[in-house]
Amino acid sequence: MFGCRKPGEPPLVKGWIPFVGKALDFGKDAHKFLEEHRREHGDVFTVQIAGKYMTFIMDPLLYPGIIKQGRQLDFHEFTDKVAPLTFGYPPVLGNTFPGLWEQIKRSFQLLQGDHLAPLTESMMGNLMLVFRQDHLNGASDWRRGSLYEFCCSVMFEASFLTIYGRPATGGRHGGMDRLRNDFHKFDNMFPFLIAQIPIWLLGRTLAIRQKLISYFLPQHMSQWTNTSQFIQRRAQLFEQHDKLKDVEKAAHHFAILWASVGNTLPATFWAAYFLVSQVEALKVVRQEIVDVLRDSGVDFSTSNDIMLSKEQLDKLVFLGAFQFMFRSVMKRVDNGPSPSSESAINESLRLSSASMNIRVAQEDFSLRLDSDRSVGVRKGDVIALYPQSLHLDPEVYEDPQVRDQRSP
Repeated sequence: MFGCRKPGEPPLVKGWIPFVGKALDFGKDAHKFLEEHRREHGDVFTVQIAGKYMTFIMDPLLYPGIIKQGRQLDFHEFTDKVAPLTFGYPPVLGNTFPGLWEQIKRSFQLLQGDHLAPLTESMMGNLMLVFRQDHLNGASDWRRGSLYEFCCSVMFEASFLTIYGRPATGGRHGGMDRLRNDFHKFDNMFPFLIAQIPIWLLGRTLAIRQKLISYFLPQHMSQWTNTSQFIQRRAQLFEQHDKLKDVEKAAHHFAILWASVGNTLPATFWAAYFLVSQVEALKVVRQEIVDVLRDSGVDFSTSNDIMLSKEQLDKLVFLGAFQFMFRSVMKRVDNGPSPSSESAINESLRLSSASMNIRVAQEDFSLRLDSDRSVGVRKGDVIALYPQSLHLDPEVYEDPQVRDQRSP
């Protein structure tokens, strides 16, 4: 029985509601919940959440060794169970859809390498489209509004157009505001869904998810133009599986929408908020963009659309280099601040990202944490690495809930 801990197993945190356990507390505020139990139990403890036993590893210095234990720990099982429950499509592992899992994994290559250049160009073009039509249209009147809503409206629609394409008319999709509002309502319930709280217990979340999914039905998407190669390829894969219903194909496409903007929207807000509130930082970032354009023989002008290549974007050190994010954080732990770790985008991701890295134990075994420690885990246990414990650690970031004023 899980209620009786064996020697060497982590402390167990149980709730008083059978099966549900601590799922509701976790869903309300995962970081606060985990930090409270970290202070009580240490860096490693197990929590009963919706019938699962999740062992949280809160010390990021233990992550490399854990990730290497691929034979006993697997992430496909958890993903194939939780993602379908969350987004509304059937599990793809097994015999129902032979080969689909491997085909889906290969499709992500269309978001890497040489394929990034056309995606970047398309994204910048769509950003300028939304900016010019909604905010730079020559109107002389000032408008007052929420910075967060401004960032979300621009980034949500530009990302949507880049990934899924434009309507047959070649313009912009109707109903973007409604779609975005429904997306936010669903996203607010996401921690509960990941904790595997049944969706029928979450108010109107099921109805909202159905509305979001219906936007991506094949009869709608087939009319869109300039769709990214990534989505085109996925649509082709789904058509090859007759057992996959149209609404299930649409649910897969909806999952990509969440993956593409779930962290992007708050990260954009934090970057914009910091830059408009710190005059000197804004000057540095602006000058960096002007210098990169000038090096390419382009003069900056508000009357012309700005198009930056991947190589030019890589030169924008202070605005943020995504590929340095994790390495920069670790440098900060070991050596103090470095220029790239102080970048505007990296700080924004630190404040907005709330992802977990999940593995499932394939057998009973002793999980080696480091050279001195190991803990017992049981088959079916979920091992959760929680990077936000580092991102919001006051020993690493002087005031972790506040934007780092030294960035960039």
